[in-house]
Amino acid sequence: QLIESGGGLVQTGGSLTLSCSVSGRIFSSYIVGWFRQVPGKEREFVAMRRWAGHSPYYADSVKGRSTISLEKAQNTFLLQMNSLEPEDTAVYYCAAVSEYSRNPSDYKYWGQGTQVTVSS
Repeated sequence: QLIESGGGLVQTGGSLTLSCSVSGRIFSSYIVGWFRQVPGKEREFVAMRRWAGHSPYYADSVKGRSTISLEKAQNTFLLQMNSLEPEDTAVYYCAAVSEYSRNPSDYKYWGQGTQVTVSS
């Protein structure tokens, strides 16, 4: 089970850190990632990395502004976002899958989503 937290309202140019708590065992080979979705649009890839190791991947839209990281002791992974723009407004979801993929349909485990709103 994945549970997100940390969403909210932030001004343009601000920062926000989303957290995803993992209950139960997560295999070290698993990929953990973040997606986002706005009403009327498909869910889109934001970032991913392997639970054990590093090798993060980012969508071009957030590259250089976002960092996906782990807090293994808390069985949690994070998405830190800086220089936020109104276009970043969306519901953000954390997810996990056994192999690298940017396709949300491939992901097996999902959180419930957390709203991020960036005001202009």
